[in-house]
Amino acid sequence: MANTYEAIATVTVGGGGAATMAFSSIPATYTDLAVLCSLRLARSNTYSQARAYFNSNTSNYSWRALLHDGFSSPAASSTNGTDVAYWYPPAANATASTFGNDLIYIPNYAGSNKKSYSIDSVPENNSTTAYIAGLWAALWDNTAAITSITLDSPISDTFLEYSTATLYGIKNS
Repeated sequence: MANTYEAIATVTVGGGGAATMAFSSIPATYTDLAVLCSLRLARSNTYSQARAYFNSNTSNYSWRALLHDGFSSPAASSTNGTDVAYWYPPAANATASTFGNDLIYIPNYAGSNKKSYSIDSVPENNSTTAYIAGLWAALWDNTAAITSITLDSPISDTFLEYSTATLYGIKNS
């Protein structure tokens, strides 16, 4: 079975930064969605926090994560239904001009079942300290088709100029 990726939309942050990056009016004509991101945030730290949520809804989420911070491999989870899965892109104190690479994969986004998704995040800091790479398995406990995806920071950080996210529709044929 061949997979065909089709770019639906790209958001690139301009000068001054942006609090959110969003995709709306997502058509239901694909089997899966993928969002590829290259992100950097403004927080005065080596990393910050980013998250993705669907249809403007920030509740009914649960997730589990395997994380690596350069020193240990901790696990994290949230099952309270109010915490959208978040990951850790580079921030202002990371190596200059570096961005983290992130993939959000959402199978069966237009179906009538609850929506599972995964996040693969690899920050770039050119350092042996102060980074968090990870894999997340997540669930949005909602049966509505996903028609919009919003990226923001749960700690009200700002995406820096040149941060980019591209939404792909995937057709299985």
